[in-house]
Amino acid sequence: MIKVGVFGAGGRVGRLIIDDLHHEAELSLSTVHVRNELNFLVDEAVLVTNDMKVLLETSDVIIDFSLPEATQALLECAMEHPKPLVIGTTGMDAHQLNMLKSASELMPILYATNMSLGVALLNKLVYTAAKTLKDFDIEIVEQHHRHKKDAPSGTALTLAHSAALARDLDLDAVRISGRDGAIGARSRDEIAVMALRGGDIVGRHTVGFYNEGEFVELHHTATSRNTFSKGAIRAAQWLSTQESGLYTISDCLELGV
Repeated sequence: MIKVGVFGAGGRVGRLIIDDLHHEAELSLSTVHVRNELNFLVDEAVLVTNDMKVLLETSDVIIDFSLPEATQALLECAMEHPKPLVIGTTGMDAHQLNMLKSASELMPILYATNMSLGVALLNKLVYTAAKTLKDFDIEIVEQHHRHKKDAPSGTALTLAHSAALARDLDLDAVRISGRDGAIGARSRDEIAVMALRGGDIVGRHTVGFYNEGEFVELHHTATSRNTFSKGAIRAAQWLSTQESGLYTISDCLELGV
Protein backbone atom coordinates (compact mmCIF):
# COMPACT_ATOMS: atom_id res chain seq x y z
CA MET A 1 0.00 0.00 0.00
CA ILE A 2 1.41 3.38 -1.05
CA LYS A 3 1.10 5.97 1.72
CA VAL A 4 0.07 9.36 0.34
CA GLY A 5 0.58 12.67 2.12
CA VAL A 6 -1.49 15.68 1.06
CA PHE A 7 -0.02 19.18 1.24
CA GLY A 8 -2.51 22.01 0.75
CA ALA A 9 -5.32 19.88 2.16
CA GLY A 10 -7.56 22.87 2.83
CA GLY A 11 -7.79 23.85 -0.84
CA ARG A 12 -10.48 22.82 -3.30
CA VAL A 13 -8.42 20.14 -5.03
CA GLY A 14 -6.68 19.03 -1.83
CA ARG A 15 -9.95 18.08 -0.22
CA LEU A 16 -11.06 16.19 -3.33
CA ILE A 17 -7.80 14.23 -3.30
CA ILE A 18 -8.52 13.18 0.28
CA ASP A 19 -12.03 12.05 -0.69
CA ASP A 20 -10.90 10.23 -3.85
CA LEU A 21 -8.16 8.32 -2.02
CA HIS A 22 -10.91 6.42 -0.17
CA HIS A 23 -11.71 4.64 -3.42
CA GLU A 24 -8.15 3.56 -4.24
CA ALA A 25 -7.07 -0.06 -3.74
CA GLU A 26 -3.29 0.52 -3.88
CA LEU A 27 -2.98 3.92 -2.20
CA SER A 28 -4.05 5.21 1.19
CA LEU A 29 -4.08 8.60 2.87
CA SER A 30 -1.42 8.63 5.58
CA THR A 31 -0.84 12.28 6.47
CA VAL A 32 -2.49 15.64 5.93
CA HIS A 33 -0.58 18.90 6.29
CA VAL A 34 -2.46 22.00 7.46
CA ARG A 35 -1.28 25.50 8.31
CA ASN A 36 -3.67 25.97 11.22
CA GLU A 37 -6.69 23.69 11.65
CA LEU A 38 -8.42 21.22 9.36
CA ASN A 39 -12.03 22.34 8.82
CA PHE A 40 -13.35 18.88 7.93
CA LEU A 41 -13.03 15.38 9.34
CA VAL A 42 -10.61 12.66 8.21
CA ASP A 43 -10.24 9.05 9.37
CA GLU A 44 -8.78 8.64 12.86
CA ALA A 45 -5.83 6.71 11.40
CA VAL A 46 -4.76 9.73 9.33
CA LEU A 47 -2.11 11.95 10.88
CA VAL A 48 -2.88 15.69 10.77
CA THR A 49 0.20 17.89 11.19
CA ASN A 50 1.57 21.36 10.50
CA ASP A 51 5.15 20.03 10.45
CA MET A 52 6.48 19.50 6.89
CA LYS A 53 9.24 17.19 8.12
CA VAL A 54 6.65 14.91 9.73
CA LEU A 55 4.60 14.97 6.51
CA LEU A 56 7.61 13.83 4.50
CA GLU A 57 8.72 11.18 6.96
CA THR A 58 5.30 9.52 7.24
CA SER A 59 4.47 9.38 3.52
CA ASP A 60 5.73 7.45 0.50
CA VAL A 61 4.70 10.22 -1.88
CA ILE A 62 3.36 13.75 -1.42
CA ILE A 63 0.67 15.48 -3.50
CA ASP A 64 0.84 19.28 -3.36
CA PHE A 65 -1.91 21.64 -4.56
CA SER A 66 -1.10 24.78 -2.62
CA LEU A 67 0.25 28.29 -3.23
CA PRO A 68 3.69 29.17 -4.68
CA GLU A 69 5.14 30.30 -1.35
CA ALA A 70 3.94 27.11 0.36
CA THR A 71 5.36 24.91 -2.41
CA GLN A 72 8.68 26.73 -2.06
CA ALA A 73 8.76 25.94 1.65
CA LEU A 74 7.90 22.29 0.93
CA LEU A 75 10.74 22.05 -1.61
CA GLU A 76 13.20 23.55 0.86
CA CYS A 77 12.25 20.95 3.47
CA ALA A 78 12.16 18.11 0.95
CA MET A 79 15.73 18.83 -0.17
CA GLU A 80 16.79 17.82 3.35
CA HIS A 81 14.26 14.95 3.54
CA PRO A 82 13.77 13.77 -0.09
CA LYS A 83 10.47 12.19 -1.05
CA PRO A 84 8.57 11.80 -4.37
CA LEU A 85 6.50 14.95 -4.96
CA VAL A 86 3.51 15.48 -7.25
CA ILE A 87 3.11 19.24 -7.59
CA GLY A 88 0.08 20.90 -9.16
CA THR A 89 0.66 24.42 -7.83
CA THR A 90 0.40 27.14 -10.47
CA GLY A 91 1.68 30.72 -10.56
CA MET A 92 5.24 29.91 -9.46
CA ASP A 93 7.95 32.44 -10.35
CA ALA A 94 11.32 31.76 -12.00
CA HIS A 95 13.12 31.29 -8.67
CA GLN A 96 10.58 28.73 -7.47
CA LEU A 97 10.69 26.83 -10.78
CA ASN A 98 14.50 26.75 -10.62
CA MET A 99 14.26 25.42 -7.08
CA LEU A 100 11.90 22.72 -8.32
CA LYS A 101 14.48 21.68 -10.95
CA SER A 102 17.25 21.59 -8.37
CA ALA A 103 15.15 19.50 -5.98
CA SER A 104 14.41 16.99 -8.76
CA GLU A 105 18.09 16.02 -8.74
CA LEU A 106 17.51 14.58 -5.26
CA MET A 107 14.05 13.02 -5.69
CA PRO A 108 11.45 12.28 -8.37
CA ILE A 109 9.15 15.25 -8.94
CA LEU A 110 6.17 15.37 -11.27
CA TYR A 111 5.16 18.96 -11.97
CA ALA A 112 2.05 19.66 -14.02
CA THR A 113 -0.04 22.81 -14.34
CA ASN A 114 -2.98 20.54 -15.16
CA MET A 115 -3.36 16.89 -14.13
CA SER A 116 -6.14 15.91 -16.56
CA LEU A 117 -5.69 13.32 -19.29
CA GLY A 118 -7.53 15.55 -21.75
CA VAL A 119 -5.17 18.50 -21.26
CA ALA A 120 -2.13 16.22 -21.52
CA LEU A 121 -3.42 15.06 -24.91
CA LEU A 122 -4.30 18.66 -25.86
CA ASN A 123 -0.67 19.68 -25.30
CA LYS A 124 0.45 17.04 -27.77
CA LEU A 125 -2.18 18.11 -30.31
CA VAL A 126 -1.14 21.77 -29.94
CA TYR A 127 2.49 20.87 -30.58
CA THR A 128 1.56 18.91 -33.71
CA ALA A 129 -0.77 21.62 -35.02
CA ALA A 130 1.72 24.43 -34.40
CA LYS A 131 4.43 22.52 -36.22
CA THR A 132 2.18 21.54 -39.14
CA LEU A 133 0.25 24.80 -39.58
CA LYS A 134 3.35 26.98 -39.78
CA ASP A 135 1.67 30.03 -41.32
CA PHE A 136 -1.31 30.08 -38.96
CA ASP A 137 -1.63 32.66 -36.16
CA ILE A 138 -1.87 31.17 -32.66
CA GLU A 139 -4.28 32.59 -30.09
CA ILE A 140 -5.05 31.01 -26.70
CA VAL A 141 -8.01 31.89 -24.47
CA GLU A 142 -8.50 30.47 -20.98
CA GLN A 143 -11.55 30.83 -18.72
CA HIS A 144 -11.71 30.18 -14.96
CA HIS A 145 -13.81 30.95 -11.91
CA ARG A 146 -13.72 34.36 -10.29
CA HIS A 147 -11.56 33.16 -7.36
CA LYS A 148 -8.52 32.08 -9.38
CA LYS A 149 -5.53 34.17 -8.32
CA ASP A 150 -3.02 33.76 -11.15
CA ALA A 151 -3.41 34.78 -14.79
CA PRO A 152 -2.89 33.53 -17.39
CA SER A 153 -3.47 30.05 -16.04
CA GLY A 154 -0.56 27.66 -15.75
CA THR A 155 -2.33 25.37 -18.20
CA ALA A 156 -2.59 28.13 -20.81
CA LEU A 157 1.09 28.96 -20.42
CA THR A 158 1.99 25.29 -20.81
CA LEU A 159 -0.08 25.12 -24.01
CA ALA A 160 1.66 28.27 -25.26
CA HIS A 161 5.03 26.71 -24.45
CA SER A 162 4.12 23.63 -26.50
CA ALA A 163 3.20 25.85 -29.45
CA ALA A 164 6.38 27.92 -29.15
CA LEU A 165 8.53 24.80 -28.82
CA ALA A 166 7.06 23.38 -32.02
CA ARG A 167 8.12 26.54 -33.88
CA ASP A 168 11.52 26.97 -32.20
CA LEU A 169 10.39 30.23 -30.59
CA ASP A 170 11.24 31.79 -27.22
CA LEU A 171 7.83 32.08 -25.58
CA ASP A 172 8.91 34.99 -23.36
CA ALA A 173 9.87 36.95 -26.48
CA VAL A 174 6.67 36.33 -28.47
CA ARG A 175 3.91 36.03 -25.85
CA ILE A 176 1.40 38.80 -25.24
CA SER A 177 -1.47 38.80 -22.75
CA GLY A 178 -3.46 41.86 -23.78
CA ARG A 179 -4.16 44.31 -26.57
CA ASP A 180 -5.32 47.90 -26.21
CA GLY A 181 -5.16 51.00 -28.35
CA ALA A 182 -3.39 51.60 -31.67
CA ILE A 183 -0.90 48.75 -31.34
CA GLY A 184 -0.44 48.03 -35.04
CA ALA A 185 -0.87 44.80 -36.94
CA ARG A 186 -0.32 41.40 -35.37
CA SER A 187 3.26 40.15 -35.72
CA ARG A 188 3.93 36.83 -37.46
CA ASP A 189 5.36 34.96 -34.46
CA GLU A 190 3.08 36.45 -31.83
CA ILE A 191 1.38 33.98 -29.46
CA ALA A 192 -1.47 35.56 -27.51
CA VAL A 193 -2.64 34.14 -24.18
CA MET A 194 -5.79 35.81 -22.89
CA ALA A 195 -7.51 35.22 -19.53
CA LEU A 196 -11.22 35.48 -18.69
CA ARG A 197 -12.56 35.25 -15.12
CA GLY A 198 -16.11 34.80 -13.89
CA GLY A 199 -18.62 32.70 -12.01
CA ASP A 200 -17.73 29.12 -11.13
CA ILE A 201 -16.03 27.98 -14.36
CA VAL A 202 -13.78 25.04 -13.46
CA GLY A 203 -11.59 25.52 -16.51
CA ARG A 204 -11.87 25.97 -20.26
CA HIS A 205 -8.99 26.35 -22.71
CA THR A 206 -9.16 27.13 -26.40
CA VAL A 207 -6.13 27.10 -28.70
CA GLY A 208 -6.90 28.60 -32.10
CA PHE A 209 -4.87 28.43 -35.30
CA TYR A 210 -6.06 31.13 -37.72
CA ASN A 211 -5.20 31.67 -41.38
CA GLU A 212 -6.81 33.40 -44.35
CA GLY A 213 -9.81 31.38 -45.42
CA GLU A 214 -9.80 28.84 -42.58
CA PHE A 215 -9.10 28.26 -38.92
CA VAL A 216 -8.79 25.35 -36.49
CA GLU A 217 -9.70 25.52 -32.80
CA LEU A 218 -8.87 22.94 -30.13
CA HIS A 219 -10.96 23.04 -26.94
CA HIS A 220 -10.78 21.42 -23.53
CA THR A 221 -13.41 21.97 -20.84
CA ALA A 222 -13.15 20.66 -17.30
CA THR A 223 -16.58 20.15 -15.76
CA SER A 224 -15.36 18.84 -12.40
CA ARG A 225 -12.27 19.38 -10.24
CA ASN A 226 -12.21 15.61 -9.68
CA THR A 227 -10.53 15.51 -13.08
CA PHE A 228 -7.50 17.09 -11.42
CA SER A 229 -7.60 15.13 -8.16
CA LYS A 230 -7.91 11.75 -9.88
CA GLY A 231 -5.12 12.69 -12.28
CA ALA A 232 -2.87 13.65 -9.38
CA ILE A 233 -3.56 10.35 -7.62
CA ARG A 234 -2.71 8.43 -10.78
CA ALA A 235 0.50 10.47 -11.06
CA ALA A 236 1.40 9.74 -7.43
CA GLN A 237 1.09 6.00 -7.94
CA TRP A 238 3.31 6.18 -11.03
CA LEU A 239 5.88 8.54 -9.50
CA SER A 240 6.38 6.40 -6.38
CA THR A 241 8.46 3.93 -8.44
CA GLN A 242 10.51 6.44 -10.46
CA GLU A 243 14.13 7.53 -10.12
CA SER A 244 15.09 11.12 -9.27
CA GLY A 245 14.24 13.57 -12.03
CA LEU A 246 11.69 16.11 -13.20
CA TYR A 247 8.65 14.56 -14.89
CA THR A 248 5.47 15.80 -16.53
CA ILE A 249 1.96 14.37 -16.69
CA SER A 250 2.78 13.37 -20.28
CA ASP A 251 5.60 11.17 -18.95
CA CYS A 252 3.16 9.50 -16.59
CA LEU A 253 0.68 8.85 -19.40
CA GLU A 254 3.43 8.01 -21.95
CA LEU A 255 2.14 10.62 -24.39
CA GLY A 256 5.47 12.00 -25.55
CA VAL A 257 5.48 15.82 -25.78
